[in-house]
Amino acid sequence: MLSRRDDPILALATPPGRGAVGVVRISGASLQLFVQQLAQRALNPRQATLLTLRDAQAHQLDQVLAIFFPAPHSYTGEDVLELQGHGGPAVLHMVLQHCLEVAQSGPMGKPCLPNLRLAEPGEFTQRAYLNHKLDLAQAEAVADLIDAQTAAAVRSASRALVGEFSRQVHQLADRLLQTRMHIEASLDFPEEPLDLHAVDAIANGLREEIAQVQAVLKSAEQGRLLRDGLTVAIVGQPNAGKSSLLNALAGEDVAIVTPLAGTTRDVLHHTLSIEGVPLHVRDTAGLRDPAQADDIERIGMNRAWAQLAQVDLVLLLNDLSRHHETDYAQAQQRLVEQVQAALDPHTVCLTVHNKSDTQKTPFASADDEIIISAKTGEGLAWLKARLLACAGWSSGAQEGVFTARKRHVTALQQVVLHLEQALALLAHPLPAWDLVAEECRLAHHHLGALTGEVGADELLGEIFSRFCIGK
Repeated sequence: MLSRRDDPILALATPPGRGAVGVVRISGASLQLFVQQLAQRALNPRQATLLTLRDAQAHQLDQVLAIFFPAPHSYTGEDVLELQGHGGPAVLHMVLQHCLEVAQSGPMGKPCLPNLRLAEPGEFTQRAYLNHKLDLAQAEAVADLIDAQTAAAVRSASRALVGEFSRQVHQLADRLLQTRMHIEASLDFPEEPLDLHAVDAIANGLREEIAQVQAVLKSAEQGRLLRDGLTVAIVGQPNAGKSSLLNALAGEDVAIVTPLAGTTRDVLHHTLSIEGVPLHVRDTAGLRDPAQADDIERIGMNRAWAQLAQVDLVLLLNDLSRHHETDYAQAQQRLVEQVQAALDPHTVCLTVHNKSDTQKTPFASADDEIIISAKTGEGLAWLKARLLACAGWSSGAQEGVFTARKRHVTALQQVVLHLEQALALLAHPLPAWDLVAEECRLAHHHLGALTGEVGADELLGEIFSRFCIGK
């Protein structure tokens, strides 16, 4: 993409398929001649103009509203033309083709826009970034806003888009720059070493910077949860109530529930929202001795075991209505051991005792063992709270949270790491100022990578390739 950044580009900016309106977007360094050729007149900037588009044989293609945004006052920072026409796939394809044909025509037979081509995914937003209309964190927020699955995720993406995350990163970078200036001065003038008071001031500055970065990191972790959500697998023996629990969490019948063992043969996926956090729940086949199952059920069990390596959290169900049965209790203990052996050390496993409505003696929930009834809803509120707590979600932290990605969290963690190492170096009686300066420089580098002030073309390609075409 970067190698062809000077080419004018065009794309359909609305989703494929039938709709009332479809938008074709064109961006380039200089579109005036193309606009004149397409519209057969000059267009007033940022003013909607009704045009009738006709092909080379003067046959009408569509009536569109054309809006011309001259550079630099456009989304991409280049000249941008938007054509708003009818949303049928066939007519939009014809409008796209017509634009490509017009680009190859012009006065005296000379093409007016010879290099016009179809845009690649995310190329419009990439140009907005390259032309300094957005920084990298804001550009990523565009995709996050489009992909947001909950109202809370929409609000957090909007905060990042208007620059809330970037503003905080710039404040951290500016403060660190001042600290670096003091440190660099000690390197430039070694004959005038800093006194103890100056060293303490730099150390205190680093401590304050670490505290502020950690505060931003906490918000970023909350924002990543709102963006990515939490992936949860429900596992257990047959008829433990896994599908019933999925239905109870979803508030609707998304899974078939019967008294027959092995009803669920495949992995069922359903996404729901708890306090704005997307929860990607996977209901799995019942796990038991493969010798007791048929071929289809064994395939379902293999897929259930495979899920354990792909999720953030496992809900291991225990059937309270059968906990007095010796065979069931032994099989449950074997299952617990097998699940724990199969899990990554960082994957959380919660034991959920289901069917509390069948017990005369009430049970009490603990942090790692939760008592519920998927049938009556008892204990579901506690289970939801535990799910959010395990994910690191703070219920009172939604206000001011901005959307963030894993790379943002990782970069901020690196900033904290380098600043802590710089602080540790300062604790020596004779600090190695060159090492302190290098740790601060690395921290500053990671802050710059967040907004794209420093970075590699490979990173840009990875980020923008995940956008939809036309954005």
